[in-house]
Amino acid sequence: MTYHLWYTLHYVAKGKDKRPKSETEAAVRGKRIFAIFFRTEAGGEPVREWLKGLSREDRKLIGTDIMTVEFGWPIGMPVCRPLGNGLYEVRTDLTGRRIARVLFYVDKLSRMVLLHGFIKKTQKTPDQDLQLAIGNKSKHERGLR
Repeated sequence: MTYHLWYTLHYVAKGKDKRPKSETEAAVRGKRIFAIFFRTEAGGEPVREWLKGLSREDRKLIGTDIMTVEFGWPIGMPVCRPLGNGLYEVRTDLTGRRIARVLFYVDKLSRMVLLHGFIKKTQKTPDQDLQLAIGNKSKHERGLR
């Protein structure tokens, strides 16, 4: 009892207690990299808006794979694959034999910036989607300076 009182007065009251305050905080502390949404100059978040248009089940599957990358970074196949130019893709198999991809890069603040999301319909990542992600990456990098 005396130790508990001393600990509370000495550490907790002075803000030195490093124990997580909740399960959420404990989970966040285990992340190696944090995911953020790329935001356009107009304030839109393309990946968030794309996700909102998907079914709840699809959002959950994609979110789980993004979380896997956050906790396991650096991580490879089958969840994540490098595309070149500093871009990576989170690979998700959805219901109905569909495939989703979320393109991202890791910025200089070590954050996973979600640039572009799409449902893949061909074997190769479409150039249009790749160019859009590269453009969003450049815009984000300019905003960090």
